[in-house]
Amino acid sequence: MKRLFVSVLLIISCFLLQTTVFQWLDFGGIVPNLLIILTASFGFMRGERTGLLFGFFCGLLIDIFFASVLGLNAMIYMYIGYANGKFHSIFYPEDIKLPLFLILISDLAYGFIYYTILFLMRGRFQIGYYFLHIILPEMVYTILITLLLYPLILWINKKLENSEKRSARKFV
Repeated sequence: MKRLFVSVLLIISCFLLQTTVFQWLDFGGIVPNLLIILTASFGFMRGERTGLLFGFFCGLLIDIFFASVLGLNAMIYMYIGYANGKFHSIFYPEDIKLPLFLILISDLAYGFIYYTILFLMRGRFQIGYYFLHIILPEMVYTILITLLLYPLILWINKKLENSEKRSARKFV
C-alpha cells in the first residue's frame, strides 16, 4: 500500500514538474521528459511489470491532458517501461552508466516512435529537422536532469524496499 501511494505521488509530481516548472526552464521550447526518466528507472529497478505499469499511467496522464490521440503516449511509454524492465537482471544500484544509457535510448525511441506515428504517417518527411531541433535537444536536457533526478528515485526505491523487508520480517 505504501509503494502504491509513493508511486502515484511520484508520477503526479514528475508530471506537474514537467508541465509547470520546467515549462519556465525550457531551452528553445524544449523541456526534459521526466516521465521517461521515471518509467525507465522503475522499469530497470523493479522489472518488466512495474515498468509497464509506470509507463501506462505516465503515458495516460500525458494523453489525457495534452494529446490529440488518446492512448498513443500510454502505449509508447508502456513499451519503453517493459523494455527497460528486461534489464532488471543486470541492474546494479551503484552503477549510473546503465541507467543513463537506457534513459537516453528510451528518450530517443520515444521521439522516433512519436514522430513516426504522428508526423510521418501524415506525409511530413522532415526527420532531420525534427531530430536536430526536437529529439536531440530533449535527449540532452533529459540526460542532464537524469543526473539530478535518478539518485533521488534510487533513494526512494531503496527506502521502499527496506520498508517492505522490515514489514515482511514482522509477519515471519
